[in-house]
Amino acid sequence: MSQLSTKHLLGIKNLTEDDLQLILDTAANFKEVINRPIKKVPSLRDITIANVFFENSTRTRLSFELAEKRLSADVVNFSSSNSSVKKGETLVDTVNNILSMKVDMVVMRHSSPGAPHFLSRNVNANIVNAGDGTHEHPTQALLDSFSIKEKLGDVAGKKVAIIGDILHSRVALSNIFCLQKLGAEVMVCGPITLLPKYIASLGVKVELDVKKALQWCDVANVLRIQLERQQIKYFPSLREYSLYYGINKKLLSQLDKEIVIMHPGPINRGVELSSDVADSDHSIILEQVQNGVAVRMAVLYLLAGSKG
Repeated sequence: MSQLSTKHLLGIKNLTEDDLQLILDTAANFKEVINRPIKKVPSLRDITIANVFFENSTRTRLSFELAEKRLSADVVNFSSSNSSVKKGETLVDTVNNILSMKVDMVVMRHSSPGAPHFLSRNVNANIVNAGDGTHEHPTQALLDSFSIKEKLGDVAGKKVAIIGDILHSRVALSNIFCLQKLGAEVMVCGPITLLPKYIASLGVKVELDVKKALQWCDVANVLRIQLERQQIKYFPSLREYSLYYGINKKLLSQLDKEIVIMHPGPINRGVELSSDVADSDHSIILEQVQNGVAVRMAVLYLLAGSKG
């Protein structure tokens, strides 16, 4: 199989295990490309991609833009902060206006869950979900799984603990779907106020004690506390959160094994991770960033081949 079963990347939930393996294998090839002296390939030379971001993003947008340029695509960047959306234009009108400029693919981030799905039914282009509200962030989950596979040889059979603000995280949901489809065991850990009520129904273990979670896992994927999404207080203070759920060198030294530390970024240093952990040999955070470009290249390349 050398083609995805779908013409959009809306979420991990929609992908088959074959799709996931194909993306990871293709990303491994592209990782070799971006480590060459000449990092560009002409794969998408005739394709125009619009990055349409209705929500602020630095890391994801830059990663997609770099992936697109490495594939020799033409790139159009759109930010809603200085657009007609402010004047009341609808999402479909905005995107159709962009598509009338002969754009083939849209990479979109939006604060509303389901926005990319809605768009995929209403416009004629490949849609890539770069994060929709607190719903999914599929390319982050793919690059996380790729990073685990690269570091530990496989994802199947590994124990992965996702620690932190699960309630507001689109990364957590996509990771749970992706890791389970690839054969990993998943645990979530955080204060009970930051765990969604439905979480156990997804077939994950639930743990409130961070030390027990770290002792159980091979990989800890540590999430940022998303204060910008929290309208009410879910815990007394950042200092208190750090005290009970922050991961530091002392805590890791108490484990009877070495574990891998991941973080989708940006890190609140001194809150969920101390600097001596974020910058340690345990951490593959910078590898995740590099792998993000290779994985996004793979997704764009495979979707471009599924046109029609």
